[in-house]
Amino acid sequence: MSKSKQKGTLAETAVADYLKTFWHNVERRVLSGKNDKGDIAGVPYTTIEVKNHKSYKLSEWMEETERERTNAGSQYGILVVKPIRVGVTKVEKWWAVLPLEQIAGLVAELERLRASEVIKD
Repeated sequence: MSKSKQKGTLAETAVADYLKTFWHNVERRVLSGKNDKGDIAGVPYTTIEVKNHKSYKLSEWMEETERERTNAGSQYGILVVKPIRVGVTKVEKWWAVLPLEQIAGLVAELERLRASEVIKD
């Protein structure tokens, strides 16, 4: 396995392990070529793409995340990026990037649930 593949696998595993503390059925996905559905499965309504690189290509990575979100039929597509100088043991400090319209949708849904008292303050 190449060094870059090892870095990717390590990052994906770290993110999956972290997310398992919230959703027990989270797992790394197997590669699916052009019909890829993201790196992490098991977060409801969500496709997750994970990146661990020396330089950032956010535009390119967000396009990839959107393609994979569409392939998976998910409502949300989150790009998780390991910041430089933040180790794999600090996954909670990594960046989660998603389009503003999706963040607005999440907050609006939270407001709706609170207004209907499904979620209490």
